[in-house]
Amino acid sequence: MRVDSLDAYFGSVHAVKGVGMLVHDRQVTAIIGPSGCGKSTFLRCLNRMHETVPTARVEGEVELDGRDIYARGVNAIAVRKHIGMVFQRPTPFPTMSIRDNVAAGLRVIDGNRPSRRETDEIVEQALTRAALWNEVKDRLSTSAISLSGGQQQRLCIARALATEPRVLLLDEPTASLDPISTQAVEELVYELRTDMTIVIVTHNMQQAARVSDSTAFFLNGELVEMSATNDIFTTPQDDRTEAYITGRFG
Repeated sequence: MRVDSLDAYFGSVHAVKGVGMLVHDRQVTAIIGPSGCGKSTFLRCLNRMHETVPTARVEGEVELDGRDIYARGVNAIAVRKHIGMVFQRPTPFPTMSIRDNVAAGLRVIDGNRPSRRETDEIVEQALTRAALWNEVKDRLSTSAISLSGGQQQRLCIARALATEPRVLLLDEPTASLDPISTQAVEELVYELRTDMTIVIVTHNMQQAARVSDSTAFFLNGELVEMSATNDIFTTPQDDRTEAYITGRFG
């Protein structure tokens, strides 16, 4: 993905300011920064979720494989099929079973929708990739809210994986999870990078150091610095980055 001169607004509030970056294929990019710095807003711009908020608008370009997802005629729903997203708190559909939660994204696919048998195969594959299949394979017809918080979050990841996205966006995916569930999600992120590009917003700098290849530091809606994760945490080039990662603010 390539982001060029990206600005995001909530009405008159300028939340993301002129951000440009290259998100490398099949790597994990972490976005860090203090609360309210524009991290989550920027992430939502990468699959056109930002525009679902009243008064919100975006200027600039976000390219996926060379095509601007904000270009005239590009369907936002089609964009989200290729650029999946998982939110801070688990968001399973409470009236759907575990199986139907995973299959939900398949309903918006243009053209020939998969048959029930094909859907079952896709569900199993997505749950397997999300390291959840062995835990739920005998209760696929039960409610998704019967799962633990960590299982629900992995279910949401499986739901995103079912449409075979090229990019997966994670907005503080472990913020509401216990340490064991957090470790499971981090291990999953590490494994998935062999198949897709991942961008993760996290308030946990140790998590960024553990799972990411590159790290971007945001402050006041601006991209201050982006580099290989090891370089950001050991030899940052900007004094503001150093001040943040050493705990002097934020």
